[in-house]
Amino acid sequence: MPSTSFVIPADHPCLAGHFPGRPLVPGVVMLDRVLEAIQAACPQPLPATWRLPQVKFLQPLLPGEPATIELVPMASLKDALRWRFKVLRGAEVLASGELVAGPAP
Repeated sequence: MPSTSFVIPADHPCLAGHFPGRPLVPGVVMLDRVLEAIQAACPQPLPATWRLPQVKFLQPLLPGEPATIELVPMASLKDALRWRFKVLRGAEVLASGELVAGPAP
């Protein structure tokens, strides 16, 4: 199971308005890191189109906190690639879900 770690620094531009006085890393930024991890784990170029059939954000990620992405590649579905993922802070699950690469069915 591929995994990668990341930290969103306190000066990241997404944090300025999310939320003033109590910044939280937006879910879309975590998903961007998940896509980067999939790209790094996949030997071939990936399609530009992605779907999120399932995603849950369970806990907030704060700026400067280290997080780890765990990826599980699933069986190919036609021309799409399917990945399950978890974003973790230690053993605590911050987000989980599935990403499917390729055109919509």
